[in-house]
Amino acid sequence: MEGKELAAGSAGDEGSKDVLGKPLGPTPSQSRFQVDLVAEGPRKSCGDVGVVGKGVEEAKGRFRVNFVDPSAGGESPGEPGGGSSEGGNVSGVQNGGDTVMSEGSLHSGGHHHYYYDTHTNTYYLRTFGHNTMDAVPRIDHYRHTAADLGEKLLRPSLAELHDELDKEPFEDGYANGEEGTPAGDAAAAYTPDSKGVVKFGWIKGVLVRCMLNIWGVMLFIRLSWIVGQAGIGLSVLVIGMATVVTTITGLSTSAIATNGFVRGGGAYYLISRSLGPEFGGAIGLIFAFANAVAVAMYVVGFAETVVELLKENGTLMIDEMNDIRIIGAITVVILLGISIAGMEWEAKAQIVLLVILILAIGDFVIGTFIPLDSKKPKGFFGYNAEIFMENFGPDFRQEETFFSVFAIFFPAATGILAGANISGDLADPQSAIPKGTLLAILITTLVYIGIAVSVGSCVVRDATGNVNDTIVTELTNCTAAACKLNYDFSSCQAGAGCQYGLMNNFQVMSMVSGFAPLISAGIFSATLSSALASLVSAPKIFQALCKDSIYPGFQMFAKGYGKNNEPLRGYILTFLIALGFILIAELNVIAPIISNFFLASYALINFSVFHASLAKSPGWRPAFKYYNMWISLVGAILCCIVMFVINWWAALLTYVIVLGLYIYVTYKKPDVNWGSSTQALTYLNALQHSIRLSGVEDHVKNFRPQCLIMTGAPNARPALLHLVHAFTKNVGLMICGHVHMGPRRQAMKELSTDLAKYQRWLIKNKMKAFYAPVHAEDLRDGGQYLMQAAGLGRMRPNTLVVGFKKNWKQGDMRDVETYINLFHDAFDVQYGVVVIRLKEGLDISHLQGQDLLSSQEKSPCTKDVIVKVDYSKKSETDTSIAFAPSSSERTPTPRKEEDDDGKTPTQPLLNKDSKSSSSPLNLADQRLLDASSQFQKKQGKSNIDVWWLFDDGGLTLLIPYLITTKKKWKDCKIRVFIGGKINRIDHDRRAMATLLSKFRIDFSDIMVLGDINTKPKKENIAAFEKMIEPFRLHEDDKEQEVADKMKEDEPWRITDNELELYKTKTYRQIRLNELLKEHSSTANIIVMSLPVARKGAVSSALYMAWLEVLSQDLPPILLVRGNHQSVLTFYS
Repeated sequence: MEGKELAAGSAGDEGSKDVLGKPLGPTPSQSRFQVDLVAEGPRKSCGDVGVVGKGVEEAKGRFRVNFVDPSAGGESPGEPGGGSSEGGNVSGVQNGGDTVMSEGSLHSGGHHHYYYDTHTNTYYLRTFGHNTMDAVPRIDHYRHTAADLGEKLLRPSLAELHDELDKEPFEDGYANGEEGTPAGDAAAAYTPDSKGVVKFGWIKGVLVRCMLNIWGVMLFIRLSWIVGQAGIGLSVLVIGMATVVTTITGLSTSAIATNGFVRGGGAYYLISRSLGPEFGGAIGLIFAFANAVAVAMYVVGFAETVVELLKENGTLMIDEMNDIRIIGAITVVILLGISIAGMEWEAKAQIVLLVILILAIGDFVIGTFIPLDSKKPKGFFGYNAEIFMENFGPDFRQEETFFSVFAIFFPAATGILAGANISGDLADPQSAIPKGTLLAILITTLVYIGIAVSVGSCVVRDATGNVNDTIVTELTNCTAAACKLNYDFSSCQAGAGCQYGLMNNFQVMSMVSGFAPLISAGIFSATLSSALASLVSAPKIFQALCKDSIYPGFQMFAKGYGKNNEPLRGYILTFLIALGFILIAELNVIAPIISNFFLASYALINFSVFHASLAKSPGWRPAFKYYNMWISLVGAILCCIVMFVINWWAALLTYVIVLGLYIYVTYKKPDVNWGSSTQALTYLNALQHSIRLSGVEDHVKNFRPQCLIMTGAPNARPALLHLVHAFTKNVGLMICGHVHMGPRRQAMKELSTDLAKYQRWLIKNKMKAFYAPVHAEDLRDGGQYLMQAAGLGRMRPNTLVVGFKKNWKQGDMRDVETYINLFHDAFDVQYGVVVIRLKEGLDISHLQGQDLLSSQEKSPCTKDVIVKVDYSKKSETDTSIAFAPSSSERTPTPRKEEDDDGKTPTQPLLNKDSKSSSSPLNLADQRLLDASSQFQKKQGKSNIDVWWLFDDGGLTLLIPYLITTKKKWKDCKIRVFIGGKINRIDHDRRAMATLLSKFRIDFSDIMVLGDINTKPKKENIAAFEKMIEPFRLHEDDKEQEVADKMKEDEPWRITDNELELYKTKTYRQIRLNELLKEHSSTANIIVMSLPVARKGAVSSALYMAWLEVLSQDLPPILLVRGNHQSVLTFYS
């Protein structure tokens, strides 16, 4: 109905037309609410506007959404008391504008939210005595958007309850982790018509199916032979062992099935939602395939029985093998017809087959009580204690063993997932799967044991079938039970091949039964029902697997047809697989593989329960309580052991296939998030290890550079990111700090969207880093927040990394003051500081996304397009200024960022996009782009020059060493430059070489610079003085009061006194730059000691000028200053 669709998208077009004219009329179906337009202007009398609520609202263009019960006026559907007359009268009463919703919240940001509910109904008024917007708990708030059972209603968001009324509330987000993945959205788009959908209860849907699947051909053809080989005692043990495995699996299945709503897909759905898509995807594929091949197995079993009957009557068509193929092919076509006719027909067929099966079992039981003389020569004597005693112990022949007999029987116990496999067609899978599965296991086990014991008590192991073998005189040497019953079958032991008895005749049950053709009917029923169940299971599982887009190539099989969403394409595929294997007709090879595939599924279901319990996820709370994590683990291990017992090579093959599919899915990383126990356990392990780590004392040998890197938006400064990543990857922590400034409300909204977006960007670009955004009044505050609060326990940053502020001379000097104060703050909290400078600059944000698609036009497949979002509306208060502002940030170019999904490419792609855009890049921008990607390439044979002028604890040396350990940098050699006196150069070099060798750091050369303190060239001094001229105070030329006032207002200005005081230090920076150009102009990267300025003594402008003059016109340079605590040691 239109009313319900309001928030799902139609509100923008026809829906709103209806709203303006008249309220949307409820249809007779389950109408939940209707919309009244709230009129502008003063209150009118009680009858003017509104159908349910009489009375109006002073609010412009707002909607009020009221609950409507189709059966009773204005009464709320959830109201316990029945139809109260006040239901229609009170909903118009408002409480200070509390219930008014803006259109923004109704339309919820363009997402397809189903069924918005603003809770202005009378139920809340009467519950709490005043009309509140807060919603009371109800199930519809917790549904997924793709719910089949009812609409998803949205509770009011926190912003709607908490934010100031005159402002726009937050755009509604999805609840935790519920945002639709592409697969989820596809499921949401398909909402089957609930009328006429066939859903089964626990008996028809689960119990009948499981019983039919478990009672297979084994019951009628092989059970008597197993009793002959193993004896009654061991046969019961074989059945018991198989039952233990299936019961534990049944308990585990029940636990998973009752831990939340179960959709279609059976074992695949249970495993994938518990262990994640990797295991789920692997099992889903082999389980669907195993079911498809099982169809062939059961159909061939049926065809073999038919051919046996034809052979007895001498009416074979061609020969045995081809007859099996012909009958099998015809049978599978008929079964396909029943399946395609729909689940209802298939369920009716199953009921008929179950009735036949139960009659056949009854026929056998009645037959055991009617011993006929004609059957005695064939070994059937009726219940007899002597026969029971004789058959109780084992008598293995033809190289059979206990385990080989167990391997033959075990497939008869499988089939317990037949009910779970059609979980999507069950009315209430949560209660049906545990009840039906466990009861089916109990009933079938009792029947298996009962038949084993009764057949072992009635029939001897060997019989000749010869009527003349009766004993006339007493034989002294005959001790067998048959002798005591006057039959001598001793010739069988003598080596004559007897035709009858438990050991020799597979058709013992037919012979014992009261009416033999009924047993044949039972065999047909058992095989066909199992085939039918498998033929339905396989496509359903495969469809669920394809819907989740785990294997993109199989997407076409996700489509369903009709009101039941039947996977017709899957049926055809299953039919073709089954037909193929029927035509091969070599099922002795296939059977063990199928059994192993089923067992692998059982093992993983058991393991899922163990894993979920181990992860202690708060979301793991099954309604079914009779499970135990350790019993489930034992069940998983038992399943793996049984796999090897049945067939060792098939078990190995199964492991290889599951592992191969697991690796494939892990590599493909499907874009799904199911809250699996693997995620929960990852969190638990991280938490436990973090807590354990916090109890470990720091030691110099374990020092790691843990960097807080001020990137702003991580993709705005890729060179900064990649260079720091070169020495932190797999070594230390890397946190990308981003300070949002400006209006708090706007920044808070950006904070939450950026967090997910940029963390995803880092992962996509294989950056082992965290993204940490904060909101602050200015950069300095933001930096302090991050330095004090970033990290966790021992995993806290100890080094601040910033980009060099390239545009400091053109910008506002207050920004420079803030920038330099960051260094002081970092040293105050015992951080090391690293300043990185590239002569081309670092910030490429102004180059991102020229003339490309906007995020609205972007199709889901174009993930690697960068788009621009124009934030120029925010004028001066740029909420995304980062810590390393470059020249682009203060230019008129509006700031641009990448699209909302954060999936921006790495730089080469950026380069290509930018070139192809309508405005070609100028030379400076082109160089900037090239420079921004230089650390992503292999660095070749070149030098890393380390100018270790001051001892800061060793960080200046440790960083270049760590860089050379990375693959891209491994060919680079470290050259070390140190200061020294001209007359002691050799001594200083030897001392440094000794130190480096003790630190076990390889170096290619050590250079001692004896001329550091030489006065720099005059032109360089003049250039420096010209550069600082605009920032000088010149207090000697001004009156004292004016100078003091200026110094107070502009503390960054350079005083004449300060310039004179630090003249030597200034000259040293200029001289060092000359030496750097002389010695290191060809280095790949320079790492140099950062000069330290005393807080309060050196002005920000002078310190900035030092850094400028020291690092200008050079290859990429890192100015490093540790916190003066040792980070290197030569002790072991």
